[in-house]
Amino acid sequence: MMLEITLKHGPDDLITDVAGISVGQAEDEDAATGVTVVLPRAPVVMGVDVRGGAPGTRETDALDPTCLVEDFHGLVLAGGSVFGLAAADAVVNWLSEKNIGLKLGPRAIPVVPAAILYDLANGGDKDWGDAPPYGRLARQACENAGKNFSLGPYGAGRGATAGDKRGGIGSASYVTEDGLMVGALVAVNSFGEVNSAIGRTDVIRFPKAGLIGANTSIGLVATNMKLTKAGARRLAIMAHDGLARAIRPLHTPFDGDSIFAMATGTWEGGESAAQQIALAGAMAANCIERAVGKAVNAANHDGPAGS
Repeated sequence: MMLEITLKHGPDDLITDVAGISVGQAEDEDAATGVTVVLPRAPVVMGVDVRGGAPGTRETDALDPTCLVEDFHGLVLAGGSVFGLAAADAVVNWLSEKNIGLKLGPRAIPVVPAAILYDLANGGDKDWGDAPPYGRLARQACENAGKNFSLGPYGAGRGATAGDKRGGIGSASYVTEDGLMVGALVAVNSFGEVNSAIGRTDVIRFPKAGLIGANTSIGLVATNMKLTKAGARRLAIMAHDGLARAIRPLHTPFDGDSIFAMATGTWEGGESAAQQIALAGAMAANCIERAVGKAVNAANHDGPAGS
C-alpha cells in the first residue's frame, strides 16, 4: 500500500525551526572569511557522512557508532581551510566555561565536531601573521547564537564560491502533520555549479579550475526525532542526495563535502524506527537541496555591499 506524507515548510524555513537548535555567525570583512556555530540547548546524538575527496574535519571519528561518546555539544563550520579548525578550540573553551560538556574531571569537556572550507584564494586580506581570526570569530559566533542569522555570504560562507558564482550559507526546514521536524544548514563552496546544470545530463561543465582541498560544501541536518548514532549517520548519508540534486559535479577529488546530522530526541512517532529514519532522510535531502539554492540566490542577489 502506498504511503503519502504531506510536508510543509517550517515556520521560518530554517534549521532553527527544530526546537533547541540555535545558530550563531561572525565574519571578518577584511579577511572575507567567517565562522558558523550550531549550539543545541541540550546534548544531542550526532552522525556524519564525509564524501568529498579532500575533507578538513575534527572529531569525526568520535561520531562513529562503534565509538564510546554518545553526547555532543555543538558543531563548527568555518572558512579558512586548516586555519579554520582553530574555531573549534574556541567553541570548546566557551562551552566549558559555561560548564557544558562531559563531566569527567575538574572542568566540563565539550565534544564539538567541525568541518572547514577553503576560501583563502577567494578575496580578502589573509595576511594575518601568527594570529588567524578564527578563534575570535568563533567566540563572537557563540555569543550571537540564538539571534536571527543571515543567509548568503555570512558566517562560514563569507568567502565561499559555488562554481563560477558566489556561495554562502543556506537553510531550510520541513515538518510533517504529526510534528516530525527536519532542518538543514549548509555552507556552499562547491567546485561544481549549482542549479543551472540540473537536467543537462548530456553536458558536464567544470566552471572553475580544480585545486585539491580548495572546494567543499559542508553542512548539518537536524531533527527532533530520537536517533542512535547509527541512525544519525544514516540520516547524514541520505541528506547527501540533496547536494547531488543541486550541485554538479559533486564529491570530486577537489571537494571536502561533509554532512553532519543532529537529533534532539524530543519527538517519537508511531512508525517503526527504520520507517521514521527513511522519512526523515527523505526530508533531509529535500532540505539540503533547497538550502543550497537559497544560499546561492541570497549570495548573488542579497549579499553585503562591496563583497
